[in-house]
Amino acid sequence: MRALRLGAAPSAVGNDLAAALASWGRGDDIFGGVALLGYQPPDHPEPVEAVLLLPRAVIVVVGVDLPDPAMRLEAPLAGQWRTDGWPLVRHEGPVNPAVDALAATAAVSEALDGARAEPLPTGTVVAVGPYVGQVSQPTGDLVRGVRILHPEPKSLLTAARELSTHGRVCPATDARKMLAALGVELGHADLVAEGFGDVVAREVAAASTTFIPKVALGIKPDVKQAKQAKRAEPETTRSLRWLPVLAVLLVAVLLVAGIAVAVSSADDNSSAPPATPPSRTAVSVGGTEFTARGARQAADCAAHAYGDVQAYLQANACARLVRARYEAAAVGGGRAAVLVAVLRFASSVSGTELRSVADRPGGGG
Repeated sequence: MRALRLGAAPSAVGNDLAAALASWGRGDDIFGGVALLGYQPPDHPEPVEAVLLLPRAVIVVVGVDLPDPAMRLEAPLAGQWRTDGWPLVRHEGPVNPAVDALAATAAVSEALDGARAEPLPTGTVVAVGPYVGQVSQPTGDLVRGVRILHPEPKSLLTAARELSTHGRVCPATDARKMLAALGVELGHADLVAEGFGDVVAREVAAASTTFIPKVALGIKPDVKQAKQAKRAEPETTRSLRWLPVLAVLLVAVLLVAGIAVAVSSADDNSSAPPATPPSRTAVSVGGTEFTARGARQAADCAAHAYGDVQAYLQANACARLVRARYEAAAVGGGRAAVLVAVLRFASSVSGTELRSVADRPGGGG
């Protein structure tokens, strides 16, 4: 997932959203896509947390800051929201925050309609914070493509998978058209690296390269020369047809190199310290090998936490936070991502206290 910061986060929960998207990594064939953070939809009064252009869907994310953390949120699209059984009261805007979210999604869909690109299903995610343990939604709302959740990496990724219902991967050429309709420019190779289809390479590889001898207009071609050209045609054709194949292989090698650099590099718009690679490129746990896919370090640990854990880190700053990402072979094929966070403190007492906070049910993370 490549994140492009276009504006400030409209709500506090936007920080949690950005952290969750960053944990997905960049240039990964597991999911991929482009995230426009702080995007302002045309003819819409307020910016949204993000517009996610994925290979099989477009997702509009709108942030909603609740008055307090909640263990349970009842969030119907039509009706009163309730936090832990109490009606949600807002000082400004509609009591049901989903009204703003659906309006923002409609504005983005209208902008994409003029792109003349392959249409992708458009879903809505309402990111709620500072923390919500469980969200209850009516089945009908889920069918409409709306997900209301606290933006943890796992829950957000699950919602993105459920909303990515398009039958095939969107071509990079169409993804460029959609980004252009939203006022963003991104290169073809960048989009291919983020999981969009490389239609140009496929069309070149499928193009006919049959050799046709030149014939002067009005002059009858020599029969002997024509037969010689015909006999030479298969060998020439085979040679020419290797050219696009070699070109595709070269592009593949460049993409693999670009993905390796992108995964280990820092975010384009981040001021955090440079990436710190894990001490080992691969570790084995219980017979399963986990391959390192890059790491990031930060000094502000509270900015990357939520719930009671965030409150503790705001009062007891840690010395450094290291977030690492590993991959392993999943049962039944494919790959699984594992995210590891390591917090360093000046004393072991702080680490023990934080562990007790994090181990409590609903204590955050």
